[in-house]
Amino acid sequence: MALLRDEPKGNSRADLRRADGGLSIIASGTVITGDVRTEGTVKVEGEILGNVQAGQQVLLARGSRVRGDVQTREAVIGGLVEGSIRAGERVEIQATAIVQGDITTQRIVIAEGGQVNGGLEMKKVSAAGPELVKQ
Repeated sequence: MALLRDEPKGNSRADLRRADGGLSIIASGTVITGDVRTEGTVKVEGEILGNVQAGQQVLLARGSRVRGDVQTREAVIGGLVEGSIRAGERVEIQATAIVQGDITTQRIVIAEGGQVNGGLEMKKVSAAGPELVKQ
């Protein structure tokens, strides 16, 4: 177990997680009031009442909710977003998703049944902000 013993540098799972910012999970039944920010990935199964900024991905599960703006490299939406989405590379709107706001991204996929109630602008964006964009 990595927590109990030293592993050679560069080979541990912890080193791999730090390289991409890691994974943060907001579990079902959890409500966060305030902004969430990470260089890695955020998976939301609960609710966030604030903005979400992730350097890699924002993943919203079916039944989840974000009441705020989402900024990331890639967003996969299966729940409800009440705010805008800015994704540097790609947005996927799944069949269970509802987006109440504008989307700005380079590429988008909208599954049958997915709802977008807002504008769509397809262009290159620095979605996560200069401090989180990986070059």
